[in-house]
Amino acid sequence: MSSHEPIKALIPREMLGRGMGRRAFLGGAGALGLTAFLAACSGNSSAGSSGGGAGSKTLNMYSWAGYNDPAVIEDFTARSGISITVDSYGSNPELAAKLNAARGTSGYDICVPTHSYVKQLAEQGLIQELDHSRLPNLANLDPGVSDTTFDPGSKYSVCKAWGSTGFVYDTTVIQRELTSWADFLDAAQNEASGSVSIMEDQKECMFIYMFANGLPPNTTDEAHLEAYREYFLANVAPHVQAFASATNASVANNERALIHCWNGDARLGIMSNADPERYKWVWPSEGANIWQDNYSIVEGAQNLDAAYEFINDQLDPEVSLKELSYLGYNTGVAGVEDAAIEAGVERPEMIFIDAERMKKLKYSEITEVDQFIISTFDEIRAAAGQA
Repeated sequence: MSSHEPIKALIPREMLGRGMGRRAFLGGAGALGLTAFLAACSGNSSAGSSGGGAGSKTLNMYSWAGYNDPAVIEDFTARSGISITVDSYGSNPELAAKLNAARGTSGYDICVPTHSYVKQLAEQGLIQELDHSRLPNLANLDPGVSDTTFDPGSKYSVCKAWGSTGFVYDTTVIQRELTSWADFLDAAQNEASGSVSIMEDQKECMFIYMFANGLPPNTTDEAHLEAYREYFLANVAPHVQAFASATNASVANNERALIHCWNGDARLGIMSNADPERYKWVWPSEGANIWQDNYSIVEGAQNLDAAYEFINDQLDPEVSLKELSYLGYNTGVAGVEDAAIEAGVERPEMIFIDAERMKKLKYSEITEVDQFIISTFDEIRAAAGQA
């Protein structure tokens, strides 16, 4: 099946820039539920490693655009002699479609799925169970990113980067302090009306309402979902100027007064602004989505030695710090926060999340109501004149 046929991806082309192209469909949003998508594409396949081959001094990676520091790649090649080729995709469904169509013959060794896709990819036999004996640097990871609900014990995945969601506001336009999703919704309908940007991600949009109203963000309750739909159509959509997930340029160029965004993207935009104090970043008090991107080894990988060597290298504290500095997202390696502060990494408060906030973050999930969430988002875009 072509990866383009059924995928209703909402990926703007401008997202394919430095470091931000990967944040297309945050875990669970997707174009449609992955389980249903894979079932439609092919029959069942048992999970487990095919073994693959040791391969030559080459490595083929399938990832998000601009999601690795080129200098780190060059250093790895110089040290190891392994040359790396990277092809990019714009969404998790696109990744799944490509691997599913190939069924072990994709030619890729490593891919980078978001958290909610790991389990389904493993169950469909599209990624391999990892040999931890070949990844000694797994010991460097914080337990919180290596023993997760989506992949306990890192059986199929290794944390690459993780982050969360919030918003920034232009303090020259909105002159009161905003601290919550409830404040975001109020400002969108008042001071920022007509100058609001919401991420082009169906579940991130829904999470604004759910968190603001104290509702479970991954709810499947029809009443909660319909309340979200009615509220956004009537009260929010008329005030929205744009739906965009690549927001660093709009922050840097003072394009909008209120911008829904990921923490790393917001940080890059603020640092690029001629007046970096003009925009204020908010970790919403009610909580937010948490996402984690991961390295996985593709079923049928032909360069296993190179794949394990690369992933293990990424978990080295020095390499991890370089990647964090480039992307602006936490890599999950223990001690990287202290190392970043010591190295003078700018605005660490926008990268690292304290324990109190962490308690309020929730992983997004693929659920049986995803199609409703997708169609509601389409309605909201249309009501905003952005269909």
